[in-house]
Amino acid sequence: MSSNDLELLSVNTIRTLAMDAVQAANSGHPGMPMGTAPLAYVLFREVMSHDPGHPGWWDRDRFVLSAGHGSMLLYAALHLSGYERPSLDDIRNFRQLGYPTAGHPENFLLDAVETTTGPLGQGFANGVGMALAEARLAAEFNRPGHDVVDHTVYGIVSDGDLMEGVASEAASLAGHLRLGKIVYLWDDNRITIDGRTELAFEEDVLARFAAYGWHTDRVEDGTDLEAIRDAIETARGDDRPSLIAVRTVIGYGSPNKAGTSSSHGSPLGPDEVAATKEQLGWPYEEAFTVPEEVADNLDQRERGAEARKDWDRRFEAYRDEHPELAAELERRMRGALPDGWQDALPSLSEKTATRQASGAVINALADTLPELFGGSADLAGSNNTDVKDGGDFSADDRTGRNIRFGVREHAMASICNGMALHGGILPYAATFLIFTDYCRPALRLSALMGQKVVWVMTHDSIGLGEDGPTHQPIEQLPSLRAIPGFTVLRPGDADETVGAWAAALSSDGPSLLALTRQGLPHLGDKPEGSVAAVGRGGYVLRDTDGTPDVVLIGTGSEVQLCVEAAETLAGDGIAARVVSLPSFELFEAQDADYRASVLPPSVTARVAVEAAAPFGWERYVGFDGRVIGMERFGASGPAEELFEKFGFTAANVAATARELLGR
Repeated sequence: MSSNDLELLSVNTIRTLAMDAVQAANSGHPGMPMGTAPLAYVLFREVMSHDPGHPGWWDRDRFVLSAGHGSMLLYAALHLSGYERPSLDDIRNFRQLGYPTAGHPENFLLDAVETTTGPLGQGFANGVGMALAEARLAAEFNRPGHDVVDHTVYGIVSDGDLMEGVASEAASLAGHLRLGKIVYLWDDNRITIDGRTELAFEEDVLARFAAYGWHTDRVEDGTDLEAIRDAIETARGDDRPSLIAVRTVIGYGSPNKAGTSSSHGSPLGPDEVAATKEQLGWPYEEAFTVPEEVADNLDQRERGAEARKDWDRRFEAYRDEHPELAAELERRMRGALPDGWQDALPSLSEKTATRQASGAVINALADTLPELFGGSADLAGSNNTDVKDGGDFSADDRTGRNIRFGVREHAMASICNGMALHGGILPYAATFLIFTDYCRPALRLSALMGQKVVWVMTHDSIGLGEDGPTHQPIEQLPSLRAIPGFTVLRPGDADETVGAWAAALSSDGPSLLALTRQGLPHLGDKPEGSVAAVGRGGYVLRDTDGTPDVVLIGTGSEVQLCVEAAETLAGDGIAARVVSLPSFELFEAQDADYRASVLPPSVTARVAVEAAAPFGWERYVGFDGRVIGMERFGASGPAEELFEKFGFTAANVAATARELLGR
């Protein structure tokens, strides 16, 4: 068999595996893998440095299938490259419960999947985050003659990816930062679900990306392997991020569905599968056939192992010359925090806004946690996220500690996910709490993937005042608490803010800190200290002798109102316990005995106070309790007047408690 024939047979094996898997599942997207099989062939067999025997090898190239609906392309490429999973049996059970070959790639099911994709544009922006992390770590750790951090992010992106706003935001920032370790291949097949792309998408995409500062190129024939190779090689030599438009045919080889939207998201059907195989010259009748010569041709285990061993040798030489740097990089690669990091946490007890307390924590930890790396969506002065004297990460300075994301909330969040996925970086991102709505798809994915990102969200209530209801979050807190695996922390003073940061950094997944604009008084000493108290999610801040008559529960700026109300009630002979509940999620993680010790089941008179929509509080106040919350949007005016108008006063809390008790 000639080399050209073997290449064609290998590409067609990727195509037929995709067709067969989608047909067996009677569900999926065959068209994209059929059209882009040549791209996967060149990337996985020839271009990328990766080791199927060690999917997590640190200096591997990263591959992002941003067009996650074409998941069978990735599964076929991984299997044929020699990865243990997905196995051929996994592929036979594509989209079936209990198998890692999910409908869209999920990084927590397969080690070789770099990121969970499917919501279009997310993978594109994740890849930018991976490249940003690579650039930052290379600047931090590489030394002359020792490039121990040196890899590239490759990706396949679709028309749909490039229509999504998050991709545009991320592309703009990537070009500005000159992240040259990005090479994206655009599956330019001109087809979407509704039909041809010109129904909604006629712009000159390459001109747009050139304006962003990207290197751009075009391959006119998506089956021309040599042209694909040349374009990638040229891109690798450019110090700008690269977008290569590759003109492909969706459903390539299908006699009746190629080049049409009917091959996008539905099985071809048994007859069309057979006809396609005949047109491709596929000589095998049995489904899921992998010819032996193809298996040998695509197997990357030997090449990958040699690349990894070469890096191991280079890293040992690096360790000999720079032992401290090598040890630090190894710690960062493991994702372990340094011993004694909590000793660097500040002690804060003054009256201050919790956003300012958060800034103090960031700066106190900056030297101890050099992996702490992030920034704000053009609100650093308001969010208090700058590392002082840390400099800005830029195209000219990769050592800066602060990222200027610009007004790009969605890309910021997705990029931080990408940095967390890359490893070696502990990312944080900041904006106003109201603008979590602009970040929401990426916040959800950070939870789905279990990625350790700290979301610093300030101006957390009507307490931001005069900016009015457009900027005053109402429904955001309960909706964020509804995300599985997502920890929301709303500290009530500077001391609790220290504890909230400690809890976030100790978590294995994403955490969001909801912080005030306005100053908050110190709530007093916490049992066992703020780190332990906040780490439990909720605790008794002010107690009574014996069983309380009523329990007042607050978060954030409203905890102080509960304290003041309890003092007023005490003068009336009413025993009120005050519970600070900065995190529902952490509180729910405690054992039943602890939760009952904080919220005694026998005490059904409960008042919860939070300047947000009351949805979700019923779990703590029950049928007999009350919630003082926001039942409408806010208004523009001074914060103290807004709190008075909407009932967030100690007097109203006390009155509500009396009403509950019939007193």
